[in-house]
Amino acid sequence: MDISRRTVLGGALAGIAAGAVGLSPAGAAEMSGDSLDWAGFLATADLRWRRMPKTWYEGPFLGNGFLGSGIYAEPGRNAVRFNVQHSQVQDHRPQFGSLFGLARLPIGYFTLEPVGAITGLDWRLDVWNAELTGTITTAAGSLELRAIVHTGQSLLAVEVRPSEGERGFQWVFHPAKAISPRADPVWKKPPPDGYLENPPVQLRQTGDAHLAVQPLLAGGEHVTAWREVTRGSTRTLYTSVAWSHPEKTSVSRALHTVRRAPALDVLTWDHRRWWHDYYRRSFLSIPDTRLQSFYWIQLYKVASAARREAPVMATSGPWLENTPWPATWWNLNVQLEYWLIQGSNHLELDAVSYALGTYRDRLTSQVAKPYQSDSAGIPRTTDMTLLNGLADSTSGYPVGIPGQDTPTPEVGNLTWALHNVWLTYRHTMDRQLLRDTLFPLLRKAINYYLHFLAPGADGRLHLPATFSPEYGVNAPDTNYDLALIRWGCKTLLETARELRIADPLAGKWQQVLATLTDYPADENGYMIGAGVPFAKSHRHYSHLLQIYPLYEITWEQPEHRKIIETSLNHWVGFEGALQGYTFTGAASISAQMLRGEKAAYYLGELQKRYIQPNTMYKESGPVIETPLSAAKSMQDMLVQSWGGVIRLFPAVPDAWGDIALRDFRTEGAFLLSASREGGKTRWLKVHSEAGAPCVLRPGIEGELTVTDAHGRPRRWRRLANGDVRVDLGRGQDAYVYRRGDRPDFAVRPVTPSGASDPWGMP
Repeated sequence: MDISRRTVLGGALAGIAAGAVGLSPAGAAEMSGDSLDWAGFLATADLRWRRMPKTWYEGPFLGNGFLGSGIYAEPGRNAVRFNVQHSQVQDHRPQFGSLFGLARLPIGYFTLEPVGAITGLDWRLDVWNAELTGTITTAAGSLELRAIVHTGQSLLAVEVRPSEGERGFQWVFHPAKAISPRADPVWKKPPPDGYLENPPVQLRQTGDAHLAVQPLLAGGEHVTAWREVTRGSTRTLYTSVAWSHPEKTSVSRALHTVRRAPALDVLTWDHRRWWHDYYRRSFLSIPDTRLQSFYWIQLYKVASAARREAPVMATSGPWLENTPWPATWWNLNVQLEYWLIQGSNHLELDAVSYALGTYRDRLTSQVAKPYQSDSAGIPRTTDMTLLNGLADSTSGYPVGIPGQDTPTPEVGNLTWALHNVWLTYRHTMDRQLLRDTLFPLLRKAINYYLHFLAPGADGRLHLPATFSPEYGVNAPDTNYDLALIRWGCKTLLETARELRIADPLAGKWQQVLATLTDYPADENGYMIGAGVPFAKSHRHYSHLLQIYPLYEITWEQPEHRKIIETSLNHWVGFEGALQGYTFTGAASISAQMLRGEKAAYYLGELQKRYIQPNTMYKESGPVIETPLSAAKSMQDMLVQSWGGVIRLFPAVPDAWGDIALRDFRTEGAFLLSASREGGKTRWLKVHSEAGAPCVLRPGIEGELTVTDAHGRPRRWRRLANGDVRVDLGRGQDAYVYRRGDRPDFAVRPVTPSGASDPWGMP
């Protein structure tokens, strides 16, 4: 399905609005986002290739949340592969589970086959324009190419200008078998009994266009249409994918898309405008050029992989590769995938809130029948409509029942996913989201827990054995679930007050908060659960959610500092099973501890050990969440806004002496802009969208001046702990700086600390 006009124009108009916000009080030079040399600045983040990438982890990638293409060498051949995959293309046989019967299905790929042997290349992934450009050199000449996946259409366009000797190059489409990638014998995950491949693809030509029609045993189809157009010496391949179920309506839509496509110069006009407006929503610059580039590439990546109305990202986004995980994973992956959208001011990408609201009725059916009247849950794995289908350890993991070993009782995933929805609410103060999605679903998620919480001999409430992702051992009173229960009850009470709901369960939520058992801990810090110590290397930080991201146990509570430090050191001290997101979690926890050097160290270890040349990430298969969550760790070093306080530059390393921010979104629906020079904060500006209470921890030494945009004093006062409370109404701004200073309120890129190789394979 084509991306809706509302999605495209909504993002564009929001970007235009954001770019119009001025930054200067009267008398200072106006510096809006459009005054920056965006093209020049983002050119420093462009990925480059002087060697042929051989895998998805090395090559360029294009996408729009629906259609995706990864580009690299065709194995064993003198050709370049352009993958064609689509986030809506999946099977529809729930009787075989989310990992087989509802799995994402591969579509196929094109090979660009030159006349002569490939001898060299020079490619550039232009982040600002979301476009691949460059040249392939061959023994017979050269092929100059440009490629985009259009931001608003299910359309891949590749323009090739061949030299005389390469005029005979070819495009060849290679359809894939419509079968779950998990069925590949390499993964040693045998399909369920009775699972069959879908019928063979049907290849045909209609006029000047070609079709690959893939019928599905469950009804419906997906269709790939392509057409090549020659204009002078330039040849352009247009490719579109359409999906439909249960009806078969995809042929006409795919054909319409490729036949109406104009020349690439025309096609890129609105494509570039959307991307340019997207980037202008916020700005961040630090002296570490490679890490700064990494951050902006993640913003490119997340908008290539996510849109509000697109399916919640599967483990590899829209770029389906051979993987044992061809589904959406809800026990960590989804949560980490979307965390960077808040601070970067890109709530238009929030597919999690959209999907949970749209498919909420599915979530009651995911818990056992005795609990469906008042409870809800989400399994570890689902399809794009939050359906799991058959539940077993091979085909799709169910929610399970506390106290029962089989199926595995992994019951906290919905509550954790709703924390993402809560983050969107807190960063927008959107009461409709609070009322229509968060409150009713969180009520049902916590209700499920309430069926099983029971008083023990100590008079405290305890939880039967559940599963802490993915330690491998069930335990009573798991810290994973206790943290989510505490956060959930606290949030329900706050939400009921905000919405003025007299909920009959409020007394129960208060009782839970008053009598729930403490977090199990030993001399090594937080345990997995009661009687189950943290005693082996483990990539997840599910046992530490109360520290991060829930902030139920914080460094600002002195009585908890020892256990936070002990738990962090013990967790990362076990080498063996650690993975990339271990280091992003450790970086964010270190940022809460105000340890910028340590946070930077963990991000450095992540880059050295795990991040691939194109900033992708892999374990046994491709997964997308870790690099995206690393961008969130960077944000945590620069701004934190939990607990009603906006903390500016709380955990920056000494090497980041200069920092520039514009329109960084915080909880309370504030847009924060700031400048750090020579290791000291010069000024900050805060814009209130919702009129929420504004408490700042600016880190500016000495007496302060607080003004509006015209230099007139704002009402403000110091709190007992030194924080600054500013009286701001909806739509109002405040500028904060040291008394007597005359800062330049312009936001510009900071000076790099040194040269850095670009990402890619330069």
